[in-house]
Amino acid sequence: MPDWSARLNELAEAAEVPGAVLGIWHDGETTVTPYGVLNTATGVETTADSLFQIGSVTKTWTATMIVQLAAEDRLDLDEAVVKLLPEAPIDPRITVRHLLTHTSGIDGDVFTDTGRGDDCVERYVALLGDVDLLFEPGTAYSYCNAGYVVLGRIIEVLDGRTWDESLKARLLEPLGLTQTVTLPEEAILHRAARGHVASDGAPVKTWQLPRSIGAAGLITASAGDVLQFALMHLTDDRYAAMREPQVPFAGGVGGFTNLGLAWRIYDWGGRPLFGHDGSTISQTAFLRIDPAARLVVCLLTNSGNGPALFEPLASEVFTEYAGIAHPAPPQPVDVPTDDRHVGRYERTSVRLDVVRRDDRLVLVEHATGDRLAFAEEAATEYDLLPTEPADGDHFVVRASPNHPWVPLTFTPTHLFSSGRVTPKV
Repeated sequence: MPDWSARLNELAEAAEVPGAVLGIWHDGETTVTPYGVLNTATGVETTADSLFQIGSVTKTWTATMIVQLAAEDRLDLDEAVVKLLPEAPIDPRITVRHLLTHTSGIDGDVFTDTGRGDDCVERYVALLGDVDLLFEPGTAYSYCNAGYVVLGRIIEVLDGRTWDESLKARLLEPLGLTQTVTLPEEAILHRAARGHVASDGAPVKTWQLPRSIGAAGLITASAGDVLQFALMHLTDDRYAAMREPQVPFAGGVGGFTNLGLAWRIYDWGGRPLFGHDGSTISQTAFLRIDPAARLVVCLLTNSGNGPALFEPLASEVFTEYAGIAHPAPPQPVDVPTDDRHVGRYERTSVRLDVVRRDDRLVLVEHATGDRLAFAEEAATEYDLLPTEPADGDHFVVRASPNHPWVPLTFTPTHLFSSGRVTPKV
């Protein structure tokens, strides 16, 4: 068996990731391997029980609680959200399932800080009346953090307590998870990681997203606890329906082909896996589950360079235990480009400008609105390079030379990137 500590060390150094923990559960055996430091400013060593922000992997925990409520006959996945939240300014056509599958049409990257009080989620949902629909509910897919906050509010109303309290009562305590938290005053009681900017490795100045975003991405956990949560989904048939395909996803990164109820479904070498990724303020997390191989793998990192570490490391781990590898990312092709997609694209919290510079196209991403409070940089530029099919609508970008290529697609009316629909304005 490979020395995972040595491989993690070598690959993390190459990817310029300061600290990480690799967790592997295979057929009853658990291995947790730490690397590096949690914070380059303090030099605190990463240990197996260190806590990292898992970002949007949180959505699978929120969805699990919604599925529990459905099993208790306290909601129906296909009923209108306004039936459960009559006061919420939500389009009456939007259902719970739409929220779970990112098909509600709500412009999803709303990061408004509504305070630290227990009413922060309720106050956040009340603001959504000012947020536009990107498309008619149920007609398309666009990744939606706001939708998961609404799901968090549904949990609060039905359980009569905060989302954080329901998380503890419904998942943390029954599973015996003692190294999973949501609030900074809880995280500080553990060895908690600090994010580091991908471009220069500098420690971030803002540690966590607003509490109002909790149900969409605020869990901070150890690799061991993430493995235990994932193992529940691998072994407990009550949650099997969560990984049944609901929405096809064309051209997804890393073999992402379909979406279940929160879980992303991947095709690796013809075999279905499920999992999710998460990204907060320069912390990135990855979780993959292979039912056929009885294999769970998670990687928690304290760097925006996490993807550059995950892809080669996951390939080695899955090749060893399952005989499959991480799908190769798309590659650029050398064909001419035209200016049909030059212009401005905009949605809540982001503005994307496509411009021509000499013989190349450039995508300039601007953080706007509430996102400016924790953006690594106010503006980031990417070279837009054509990819297959070489039709002038499909391109790839990457954050740095050691990052994998990421696809994006243009239509005459919008740009689809990072799983999000951004209208051309």
